[in-house]
Amino acid sequence: MPSISDKGNSMPQSPIRKLVPFAEDAKKRGVKVFHLNIGQPDIKTPQVALDAVKNNNIEVLSYARSEGSETYRNKLSEYYDKNGISVTANDIIATTGGSEALLFTIGSITDPGDEIIIPEPFYANYNGFSIASGVKVVPVISSIDDNFALPKIEDFEKLITPKTKAILICNPGNPTGYLYSKEEIQKLKEIVLKHDLFLIADEVYREFAYDGAEHHSILKEDGLDKNAIVIDSVSKRYSMCGARIGCIVSRNQEFVQTAIKFAQARLSPPTYALIASEAALDTPQSYFDDVIEEYVERRNTLISELEKIEGVKVAKPKGAFYCIAELPVENSEDFAQWILESFNHNNETVMVAPAGGFYSTKGEGKNQVRIAYVLNKEDLKRCVAILKAALEAYNK
Repeated sequence: MPSISDKGNSMPQSPIRKLVPFAEDAKKRGVKVFHLNIGQPDIKTPQVALDAVKNNNIEVLSYARSEGSETYRNKLSEYYDKNGISVTANDIIATTGGSEALLFTIGSITDPGDEIIIPEPFYANYNGFSIASGVKVVPVISSIDDNFALPKIEDFEKLITPKTKAILICNPGNPTGYLYSKEEIQKLKEIVLKHDLFLIADEVYREFAYDGAEHHSILKEDGLDKNAIVIDSVSKRYSMCGARIGCIVSRNQEFVQTAIKFAQARLSPPTYALIASEAALDTPQSYFDDVIEEYVERRNTLISELEKIEGVKVAKPKGAFYCIAELPVENSEDFAQWILESFNHNNETVMVAPAGGFYSTKGEGKNQVRIAYVLNKEDLKRCVAILKAALEAYNK
C-alpha cells in the first residue's frame, strides 16, 4: 500500500473542529449544542456587502487578478490610511482568507528546516501551516497569570538560531484575546532589527480593542519597512467568514513580488467575494462602534460568570472575542468530548475548544479551553451554567 507522508502524519487536527462529529451526534440525539468552540460571529454581515453580490450584473464570472483587483487594493490602502498606516495598492496582495496569506508568507520567507518563533498559546493553524511548509515552530510560552502578555525579550533571544527567519504574533490574540501594547511592539521591533528577522503580525482582529485601548500595528513603526509583514482578513471585521478574503500587507517589495508568484500559482481569489469585500469597505464607523460595545458586554458577562465557578481561572481579554479559561480538570480534551457525548443539562450542552491544540509544547494547556464569546449575553450565561453543572458531574 502506498504510504502517507511524514508531513501528512504530523499535520495536527484542529482543536476548533476535531470534536465536530461528537457535537453532530449530540444534535442527532435531540440535544441543543451551544457553540463556544469557533470564532463565527452572530453579528450581521454589512448589508452593503451582501447587496454588492446580489445586485451585480456580471455575465461571465471570470478570474480576478492574482493579487486582487486594483480597485479593491486601492480602497484597502485608503482604509489603512484612515488607521494611520501608509501603504499603497502595490503593498497589498488579496488572498483566499488569512490562511492563504499565512501560507504565502511562510512559503516566501522560509525553506524546509527553518524556524519561526511564536508566543504560545497561538492560533492552532500556525502550527499546521508551518508543518505544511516544512518549517519548525519554536514556541516561547506566555502565562495565564499575566493575561498572556509578551514574554521577556530575553526568552526570545535564547531561542534565536541561524535557522530563525521570523517572529510571528497575533494582535489582538487568538486564542487569548491579549492586545499587545505599543511598548511591546517596539521591543519586538528591536529584536527583529538586531537579528535581521521578519516580524509577522496577524492583525485580523484589529478593530476589536476594548477598554479605551488602541491597536498598534507593526506597520506604524518606523524602520521596519523591510521586516514587517501584516496578515489581515475581512472574516471577523465584517462578519464575513465565508467570503474567504484576506490579504498580505508589506512595504518590502522583494517579499511582495515573491508572494505574488505564489498567488499566481493558485490563479486568483474568488471574484464574488472580492466584490463583497470591496463593498464592505464602505461600512460606516457606527457599525464597528455598535459591534465593539456588544463584544465588551459579552466579554464582561462571560468573565463575570466564569469567575463564579470554583476552581476556574480565566484571563481577561483586551481584544478579539476569545478567552482562555483554566478548568479544574486534568484533561480538557477528555472533558470537552465527554460534555458532548455523555452530558446534557435540560437537554442542552456546550462545545468548547481544548486549549492544548493552541500550544506546540507538549503538555501545555492540558487543563485549559478556549471560549469564543460570539453568542448573545443570555446564551453565554446559560452556557456557563451548563459548564458549571458539567464540571460538578465530571469531577464526581
